[in-house]
Amino acid sequence: MTKNLTFLLAAIAAAGTSAFAPAQQRHFTKIPSSPTQLFEGTAADRASEVDVEPQMNPDNPNLPALKGDYDWDAEFAADPDWITENVPGKIVVNEVDLAAQVTELSKIEEKYRKIRLDQEYTKARIIGFVPMAETYNGRFAMFFLVVGLLTEYWTGITIPGQIEEMARVGGFIGPDY
Repeated sequence: MTKNLTFLLAAIAAAGTSAFAPAQQRHFTKIPSSPTQLFEGTAADRASEVDVEPQMNPDNPNLPALKGDYDWDAEFAADPDWITENVPGKIVVNEVDLAAQVTELSKIEEKYRKIRLDQEYTKARIIGFVPMAETYNGRFAMFFLVVGLLTEYWTGITIPGQIEEMARVGGFIGPDY
C-alpha cells in the first residue's frame, strides 16, 4: 500500500513540473548568480572587458607568464628553517660530479638488473633444486606422513611395516618361505 502511494505521489509531482510540460508552456526564470548581478550588460560589453593580450613573464618577456610561479625563497627568506642553498633539484653540478653520479647509478642499475634476471631464471626453472620443487617435496612428505600415521592408528601396522608391505606388493621383496 505505501509503495503504491509513494509511486502515485512521485508521478503527480513529476507531472506538475515544467520539465514534463510541452515546450510552449515552459517558462524559465532567471536566477541571479550573485546579489551584484555579475552578468549585467550585453555580450559585447562583457567581451570588451576581457584582456585578450597574454600575460608575459616579467623575467623574460619573450615567454608567457607561468601560473603558480611564486618566489618561495623570497617569501620565507627570514625563516631560519627555510633552506635556500644546496637544495636538491636546484644544485648546479659540474661535469665531473655528474659523470661520477652517472657511473655509480649505472653500477647500481647493473647490479639490480642481474638480481632481477636471476630471479626470473629461478622462477622459470621447473626441475632440479628450485624453490617450487622443494615446496612440493615438503608438502608431499607432510601429506604422506599424516597418511602413514592415520593408517597406523586404524590398522595397527607401524610405518616401517607399511613400507615393507608396499615393497612386497610391488615385488621388490620376495615372499617369506
